[in-house]
Amino acid sequence: MSNIINIETSTDVCSVALTSEGQVLEHHEDYEGHNHAQVLSKFLNSILSYTTTRDIRIDAIAVSIGPGSYTGLRIGLSEAKGLCFGLDVPLIGINTLKLLTVAVMFRHFFDEDTLFAPMIDARRKEVYTAVYDLALNEIMPPQPLILNENSYSEYLASHKIVFFGNGSDKAREIITSQNAVFIEGIKPVAIDMLALSEKAIRERDYIDVAYSTPLYLKEYQTTTPKSKI
Repeated sequence: MSNIINIETSTDVCSVALTSEGQVLEHHEDYEGHNHAQVLSKFLNSILSYTTTRDIRIDAIAVSIGPGSYTGLRIGLSEAKGLCFGLDVPLIGINTLKLLTVAVMFRHFFDEDTLFAPMIDARRKEVYTAVYDLALNEIMPPQPLILNENSYSEYLASHKIVFFGNGSDKAREIITSQNAVFIEGIKPVAIDMLALSEKAIRERDYIDVAYSTPLYLKEYQTTTPKSKI
């Protein structure tokens, strides 16, 4: 039996879930915005209290490693590493784009040749995206993409592509192919990490606790505050 604490902080949603053998034992979600630093520790303390009172041994910590919010990813990975050191358990890194794709696959039925394009909002007309098939094989690798009318055209020519995630709203205005399907309301949350984190445990697919870093896909950009003088 594998008991996993799953942590997801890649977007404006902060969530934690304790899972075991295909079941969600406890979970917490916050949709109020980028306040991960305030709520994540409380969520994890609740999860740890749950495991202590029920004598549940944690086997691994899984964390969404991106792409996504720079600050959110750093907070989530930092907490995950701390738990791994404290509990002496391995660390699992979950690609956020795959997480979104799994969430869609579990909620809808699709033909075998359907492709999936998760989108995480970056800025302006840019998204973090990839393309996967129904077996989660990587058709287009994760990358930052500035959207235009030709985006995904080589795949849309012969496949229906499902677009989803918080970057897909602006894509809907740009990508007008009849083969483009848009699904609203898909957010990365910890309960949907279950299948991917359990697969990682079975395959012993872990990341380095000390040296692993988030999957940013592009360098962090800062802005210089304007002078008030």
